[in-house]
Amino acid sequence: MLDSGTLDPYDDRIMASDFRLKAQLPELTDRIVKTYSKAGSINHLGHCPLPSYDVVIDIVADLKEIIYPGYRRREGLHLGNVTYHVGDLIDGLHDKLTTQIARTLRHAADAAQHCDAPDDFESLGQAAAISFLQQLPDLRSVLALDVQAAYDGDPAVKTNEEVIFCYPGLEAVTIYRLAHELHKLKVPLIPRMMTEWAHSRTGIDIHPAAKIGSYFFIDHGTGVVIGETCEIGEHVKLYQGVTLGALSFPTDADGNVVRGMKRHPTIGDRVVIYANATVLGGKTVVGHDSVIGSSVWLTRSVNPHTTVVLEKPQLRMRDGRPDELLPEMNYQI
Repeated sequence: MLDSGTLDPYDDRIMASDFRLKAQLPELTDRIVKTYSKAGSINHLGHCPLPSYDVVIDIVADLKEIIYPGYRRREGLHLGNVTYHVGDLIDGLHDKLTTQIARTLRHAADAAQHCDAPDDFESLGQAAAISFLQQLPDLRSVLALDVQAAYDGDPAVKTNEEVIFCYPGLEAVTIYRLAHELHKLKVPLIPRMMTEWAHSRTGIDIHPAAKIGSYFFIDHGTGVVIGETCEIGEHVKLYQGVTLGALSFPTDADGNVVRGMKRHPTIGDRVVIYANATVLGGKTVVGHDSVIGSSVWLTRSVNPHTTVVLEKPQLRMRDGRPDELLPEMNYQI
């Protein structure tokens, strides 16, 4: 309860704002702007534009419209009108991708201060955009196998439509596969923007540089992490909370993290990794046809056809008797 001297911001009876207090806002504005010089590493002023976050997410939506026609924004599609619809999307994607890729290439080349630099970043952006769009037919085939993997791997699924509409694992994998193609074309920044947007929506964190084979399924999904240098074979299934991460970060003589080394594990074909298991290290290889049980912490390689599980813990069940009548506690893990 508020005391008599406290204003309730949700009370409609409060009088209008005191405009005299607003007199301090220009001074506050000046103090904020001064930080743009002192902490300049987190602002981008006086340079050519960076990629637009909103446009990149719009690109993702258009791509999903092409990958899964009839499941997203446009209804009433059929073979008589889908060519026009897809053609319109492709034309718009060409223009948006060209501009956004050109912006990120210019920034990566440290030419962001010179928008009229002699390098033709628009031409480079267009070439990358065309190369990326050319991969969409093959990507649809790969993603159809991912949908099938979800259907085959989860008895709760009744139809492919349920997978496409409802499964966050497919959403994250779809955006990862699109972003991975851009990464292979050496497009900076945009692939990570895409997969981190998917991360924020699904709770699944897949680095666009990771290499993942076909027929891949993430069940439930929340909390899954797949690191940058991870390699995953075909017909692999992960459950929620699985981490395929780095064991340590090597540093150079100056203490800086060494980048570009393999830090994340390699997962063979037909491996299943159950909930909350953690597999770490660039030298760690999980052999094909292996099973990693729930909550396992694994930092060394295992041979093919290996099952890795924790020893069964001892459970203690408590009944309704008073504490003084219960046997002495003896927790064993």
